[in-house]
Amino acid sequence: MIGEVIATVRTYDGRNVHRAIEITPPPAYTDPLLRELEELEHVINLSVVRGASVKPPGDVVTVHTLNRGADQVMRLADAARKRGQVSVSTSELSSIVDPEHERKVANDVDEALWEEAETGLRQQSQITVNYLALMALGGAVAATGLIVESTSQAISVVAAAIIAPGFDPLAKIPMGLVLRRWDVVRSGLRSAAAGYLTLILSAALVFLVLRWAGVATVEEFVGNSQVEELADPTLRDVLLSACGAVAGLVMMLSYRRYLIPGALVALVIIEAAAMIGMALAAGEAALVYEGIERLGLDVLLIVVGGVLVVVLKQVIFHRRTPMV
Repeated sequence: MIGEVIATVRTYDGRNVHRAIEITPPPAYTDPLLRELEELEHVINLSVVRGASVKPPGDVVTVHTLNRGADQVMRLADAARKRGQVSVSTSELSSIVDPEHERKVANDVDEALWEEAETGLRQQSQITVNYLALMALGGAVAATGLIVESTSQAISVVAAAIIAPGFDPLAKIPMGLVLRRWDVVRSGLRSAAAGYLTLILSAALVFLVLRWAGVATVEEFVGNSQVEELADPTLRDVLLSACGAVAGLVMMLSYRRYLIPGALVALVIIEAAAMIGMALAAGEAALVYEGIERLGLDVLLIVVGGVLVVVLKQVIFHRRTPMV
């Protein structure tokens, strides 16, 4: 309700949050936009500061809305573009204290806007020194786990999945395909190619160094139980990876990005890529082929599972395309 006292606290910890959406519409369209926004059921607070925006010039409309209504707000902001230049920014509200709407607030959902999901994927998988360094370090850690057994191997596998940002570039592909965002698909393919090539080369280099230092042998690598599982996955392994693929997309689209390493552990895509590099360094052509097969399987599961998740999200919840 306009004019009602609202208490808000901002946070960025990934919990179930509400939305603050700031819109700078064409000045002549501010009042019609305000009337449309005021009618939305899930808009809790609405305010405007006239002439506050310098770039682009115009009024600043601030909307505090439940997640249930965030897409409706974005649709109205998108429609305003027909009247002139529009700028939109979104942020998170950890709480909205409003006794009149207490039940609605308590029953809000945990969905990310398409624009926020795309921004998060772009930030996490941009081809930067940091991204490539983390992929290389993830490959190095995974390589150390494919020559040992028991607890040390488990530590390496889990650590590699946490270190290497290997899920985000692949998640761009199904999202771009469903929403027909071809630039997102191309960006995902480029980031994945650069990142996984770096990981493969890093794993190969680490294995060569370990062999040179006399602490690892080709036989230890070829005979490792984890390598054998990667080379010859069972139905259980495939099901585990499929669950990881779907879970990763759900996490990404529901403010649970901090859980994505769990999906990577289930997918074993980091270990499969590391296995390719180590097999290249060992001269084991058969293992290279099997590693490519396992890597390709997990990529396919991410794309197919991701398409399913994004389609369901679009049909059931969002029902719109991103603004840009």
